[in-house]
Amino acid sequence: MARPTQRDPAHARTPPDTARLSIRPLQLLDAEFILELLNDPGFLQFIGDRGVRSVDDARRYIENGPMASYARHGFGLWRVARLQDDVPVGMCGLLKRDTLEDVDIGFAYLARHAGLGYGCEAARATLDFGRQSLGLRRIVAIVKPDNERSTALLRKLGMQRETSLPEDSNGNALDLYA
Repeated sequence: MARPTQRDPAHARTPPDTARLSIRPLQLLDAEFILELLNDPGFLQFIGDRGVRSVDDARRYIENGPMASYARHGFGLWRVARLQDDVPVGMCGLLKRDTLEDVDIGFAYLARHAGLGYGCEAARATLDFGRQSLGLRRIVAIVKPDNERSTALLRKLGMQRETSLPEDSNGNALDLYA
């Protein structure tokens, strides 16, 4: 499938492709991938159960989450795929949460694509895009303290732990990185 041109307004506010990755807004046609990602054991353990159990649930998640964020903020979580074959490996993007003063970076990858550097590559592109194209001076991240892979990635990106946040609605402790 051809990637839409940068003149397409739906794709104007996304990071550029990296050396190995395509980054684009999530679309309803990504529902099967989102169903798999949101039910990946790592996603459930470290991010949480979003109650997505069917392709229809995944479509609703895309519409009410990422697509609503694009419309409201001009950014959100984007689909990350290998350039060579357009196989989706995860999602990465910027989020504006009501509970945080700053925009935060979020990411999740399928376990079978872990350890290949995709997360770091997409996160660097996302941070650069946020700073250079959106003019964000400060971007934060929230992570469960026991999520060693994500914590290591945040440190690799130059982020440092600032504080612990109050427990979320599921009783999970979270650390704030900036």
